[in-house]
Amino acid sequence: MRGKKRLVIGVSGASGASLAVLLLRKMLQLSEWESHLIISAGAKRTIDIELNETIEQIEALASVVHDLHDIGSSIASGTFKTAGMVVIPCSMKTVAGIAHGYSDNLILRAADVTIKEHRPLVLVVRETPLHSIHLKNMSILASVGVRLMPPMMTFYNNPQSIDDMQMHIVGKVANEFGIELNGFKRWSGPPVDKC
Repeated sequence: MRGKKRLVIGVSGASGASLAVLLLRKMLQLSEWESHLIISAGAKRTIDIELNETIEQIEALASVVHDLHDIGSSIASGTFKTAGMVVIPCSMKTVAGIAHGYSDNLILRAADVTIKEHRPLVLVVRETPLHSIHLKNMSILASVGVRLMPPMMTFYNNPQSIDDMQMHIVGKVANEFGIELNGFKRWSGPPVDKC
């Protein structure tokens, strides 16, 4: 891919919009990358509830903002080169739409294109508990190579705050696209005892 590498970032209506905002902020630090943002109507409502930032402030973090209903947008075509796509957070409604090829908005269409072009697609799926329909839909997606990354809490990296836990998830997501984020702590093994 010539010029800047492009990552499509979809934000759906599940809880956890702060993960998308952190990813967008980190992407701003990477001069060789463009972020192409799509925010669903459900995400806008969730953002209003969960965050102290406006949609306009969040959109300002992206290189390009795409309208959810613009199925003719550049990212709706496989000929538009991207490094892949992440939906962060990803609602079970969005999981169902992607799993069943129901591309009635740009997040779903861009995800469908990402799959058909064999590009990395990462879904930061949010729901608990999971029932059998959720699991079947995720199994369909896993069978075609989609990466499912629920934002699980981790403790081996000795997090001191919620921000640390969020950074760990976002760092793991970025890693799927070969992006090394500043502040992401990798596991290097247990401390060595000095005798």
